[in-house]
Amino acid sequence: MPEIIAEPSQPLRIKKGNFLMAISLKLNGQTHSVEAEPGTPLLWVIRDELKLTGTKFGCGVASCGACTVHMDGEPVRSCQTFIEDVEDAEITTIEGLKSTPAQAVQQAWTELDVVQCGYCQSGQIMSAVGLLSENAKPTLEEIDDYMDGNACRCATYQRIRAAIVRASEIMEA
Repeated sequence: MPEIIAEPSQPLRIKKGNFLMAISLKLNGQTHSVEAEPGTPLLWVIRDELKLTGTKFGCGVASCGACTVHMDGEPVRSCQTFIEDVEDAEITTIEGLKSTPAQAVQQAWTELDVVQCGYCQSGQIMSAVGLLSENAKPTLEEIDDYMDGNACRCATYQRIRAAIVRASEIMEA
C-alpha cells in the first residue's frame, strides 16, 4: 500500500518507492498539484488522492470501461493512463460533466431507468458522452461499436443503447 504524505499547503504525494514526480493536473476545471511515483495510474490519483469516487475500478487492464474519464475531450481508461502522461491535459470525470451531450445523456439515463447496480454507469455515461460529442446522431451499429469496450455485469445493454438514442433525440430538440 502506498504511503500517503499530506502536509498543509503542500502538494499531495503518493510514495510507493523512492522517486516522486510533481505534476500539475487539470481536473474538472481545477488545477491540482500532485506528486506521484511514475507509473501511478490516473485512476488512483482521482479516487484515492483527490477523493472523487465516481470513476470506478473494474478490471485494471482497460477492458471493462468502468474507469473511463475524458482526457482533452476523448474517453480514456484511467486505470491504464499513467500520471506522467496527463500533465497539461484537461481531465474530466463524471463529477465534472457539464456539456450538452452530458446533460442529454443524464436525462435519458434517468428517463429510461438504465441503472441497475450502477457500478459501471459512470464509465458507460462517459463513453456515451464521448460518442455523442463526436456523432450527435449515431446509428445503432455505431452505438454498439463505440460502446463495445464497456462491460455491464447486469446486462443493461439494451437500455444503455436506448438511452443513447434518446439522448440524441433530446440534443436534436
